[in-house]
Amino acid sequence: MKIPTRLRRALTRLSRDTSFLALGAPLHLFTGFSLFMDFGLVWEIIEGSDDSAPALLGVALALTAFCVPALSAAQCWRFRRLLGIGIPRPGWRRPWRQFGYHCLAGALLGALETLVVGLLVVSASASLTLVWIYALPWQWRIEHLGQATQAAYLSEAGLVVLATVPGLAAALVRLETQVTPALLGRSREENLARRVEDLTESRAGAVDAADAERRRIERDLHDGAQQRLVSLALNLGLAKATLVDLPPEAREVIDAAHREAKEAIEELSTLVRGLHPAVLDELGLDAALSGLAARAPLPVRLRVDLPRRPVPAVEAVAYFVVSEALTNVAKHAREATRADVTVSLLSETLRLVIADDGPGGADPLKGSGLAGLSQRVRSVDGTFRMSSPVGGPTMMSVELPCQSREVPSPARRTG
Repeated sequence: MKIPTRLRRALTRLSRDTSFLALGAPLHLFTGFSLFMDFGLVWEIIEGSDDSAPALLGVALALTAFCVPALSAAQCWRFRRLLGIGIPRPGWRRPWRQFGYHCLAGALLGALETLVVGLLVVSASASLTLVWIYALPWQWRIEHLGQATQAAYLSEAGLVVLATVPGLAAALVRLETQVTPALLGRSREENLARRVEDLTESRAGAVDAADAERRRIERDLHDGAQQRLVSLALNLGLAKATLVDLPPEAREVIDAAHREAKEAIEELSTLVRGLHPAVLDELGLDAALSGLAARAPLPVRLRVDLPRRPVPAVEAVAYFVVSEALTNVAKHAREATRADVTVSLLSETLRLVIADDGPGGADPLKGSGLAGLSQRVRSVDGTFRMSSPVGGPTMMSVELPCQSREVPSPARRTG
C-alpha cells in the first residue's frame, strides 16, 4: 500500500522532531542533574553536616566546567545533523553564556523534551491497549469482560494525546532553534571579525567567478550561435546577389530574412556584451520576476512589494538568485507542487524568500549551484540563509543591503 505524500512527510517530520528531542533530553538533563548535585553540596556546606562537602563541590564544579564545551559541541552537532542548522562550536569561548544555557535554559528544555517524548511513548502504548487485550487468551477475556470497555476508553484517550504530540514537538523544536543559536552562536565581535574575513574572500571570489563566467558565456555564444547566424546571413546575402531572376515576392522574402538575420547578430552581440536581461533595466525587478514565474515548470506564487526600485547591481543579483533557485527546485525537488517567491523592500534592505514544498535535504556545502548563489549574494555584502531539513519544506532567505531610487509609480504587486 502506497502511503500518501502528505502523510509520509508528516511522519518524517515527526520522526525528525522526536529524534531531535530524544537526543537533547539526556544532554540537557545531565547538566541539570550536575547543578542539582552542586546545590546539594552547597546546602551540606551551609549546614556543616559533611566535612568532605567542600572538596566534593570543587571536584563537581571542575567536572561541570570541563564538560560544558563538550556538551556545547554535542548540541551544535545535534542541530546540524538533525535540523540542518549550523552553529559554530564555541569551544572555551564565552564560558558564562555556555553555563547560562546549559544550567538554566538547558534544564528547562530538558524537562520539556522529556515530557514530550514521554507523552509520545505513553500515548502510543495506551492507544494499543485493545490490541494487547485481544492478544491475551480468550479465557481471560471472558473472565474479565469489563476490562474491554476500560481498554477502549484508554485507547481513545491515547489516540487523542498522540494526535497532539506532533504539534507539541514541532513547537518545542522551534523554541530551541530560537534559544540555542542565540546563546551558543558567535558573539557580536566574532560576527564582525568573521564578516570582514568572509567579505574579503567572497569579493575576490565573486569577481573571479563573474569574470570567468562572462568569458565562458561570451566564448560559447561567439563560437556557437553567433557563427551560425553569421553563416546564415552570408548565405542569404549570396542568394540575394546571385539569384537575380527570382520573382519580386521571393526577393522580398530573402531581403527580409537577410535583414532579420543581421538584426539577430546585432542583438546577440549586445547580449554578449551586456549579459543582462533587458526587461530588468526597462521595467524593473517585478516584471523580470513575473517572466521567470511564467516560464517556470511548476506553479509559482509571486509576491512583490517594491515601493521604490533598488540600485541596478542589487536588482541583478536578486534576479539571478530567484532564477537559479527556481531552476534548482525544478531540477532537484521534483516532488514539489509549488514554489513561493516573496520580494520586499524593508528600509534599505531588499529581502527575498524562496520556498517550496519539496522533500528537502538540500545542502549548500554539497551543491555548487547553492554555493554559487551564496557567493553571488555575498558579493554585494548580502546574507544567505537556507533551511532544508529532510522532509521539507525548503526555504531560502536572502537579504541584500541597498540604496533605493524613486520610480514614477510604485511597483507593488501580488500574484
